[in-house]
Amino acid sequence: MSIQNSEQEVIHVSDEWLKAGYTVYLVTVVRTWGSSPRPIGSIAAVREDGEIVGSVSGGCIEKQLVESLIRDEKNNSTNADKKSDYQSHKVSTLHISDEQARRFGLSCGGELELVFEQLSTADALSELVKFTKNRRPVRRSIDLSSGRIQLEETTTMSQPLEYTETSLAKTFGPDYRLLLIGAGQLSRYTAQFAMALDYKVLVCDPRPGFQEAWQVPEIPVMTLSPDDAVLQFASDSSAAVVALTHDPNVDDLALMEALPSEAFYVGALGSRRTSEKRSHRLLGLGLEKQDIDRLAGPIGIDIGSRSSAEIAISIVAQLIQVRSQKNS
Repeated sequence: MSIQNSEQEVIHVSDEWLKAGYTVYLVTVVRTWGSSPRPIGSIAAVREDGEIVGSVSGGCIEKQLVESLIRDEKNNSTNADKKSDYQSHKVSTLHISDEQARRFGLSCGGELELVFEQLSTADALSELVKFTKNRRPVRRSIDLSSGRIQLEETTTMSQPLEYTETSLAKTFGPDYRLLLIGAGQLSRYTAQFAMALDYKVLVCDPRPGFQEAWQVPEIPVMTLSPDDAVLQFASDSSAAVVALTHDPNVDDLALMEALPSEAFYVGALGSRRTSEKRSHRLLGLGLEKQDIDRLAGPIGIDIGSRSSAEIAISIVAQLIQVRSQKNS
């Protein structure tokens, strides 16, 4: 089973529901005011019988949302003529009250504006599924008056959601890339956690034995030299580079190119003593101290991790922390 983030799960499950003959309502957060536990662009899907996947409010209004859509579905199904005139897209505004906010631990009440799309044909999401399955960024544009949908493949990262009274455009696909140097067990766990967070993960390891033992079929191992891998795939501000081989002959090649680059995060595996030795070594190789100082090493947030899975969690947690600070 391939690893999916929450957005992929919504799209893929909705596609399965449609193919099974259900009507599906795709719900997108387009505006927020006050306290909002889910950001603009978050999606959920509600099946006609009330089954739900995804979240638009972190649990605050999902029950209200399901009840409202089921009620509309029943009302429209009682009259064939009325159902034929039922719009495939509609815009509704839902509120989170102060009482709900306190109940769910929010600091204050809030307001969400949601776009509802009623989907009923088996192929309504099939093309989008192909893009998201292969983690290819695609811009999905909707004419809210006609229901016409257009998909356009894109290479532009982090495109914001665009919403007007007549149109909605949202990009699906990974916003960030993570280049892992090394194809060992730690890289496998890190890759799997990062894919669940919607990173496009790349793995580079020039060592034949590790290439053959790699166990994540969705991610082929590149045999490039690590420095070339950084230059080609991970030197811009949407990229992170993590060196995990514990072999200076491999890791240092990547770090020499990654540290002076615009990559938003660069980390390397090793103890505090190993990290100090690495810093002296990189300084001797001609890197500037200001570039070396931004290296995360020892890598990850200190959570007392010991196993490969725990270390991978600490690495991914640090990526979340740094990316959040970058976007704030």
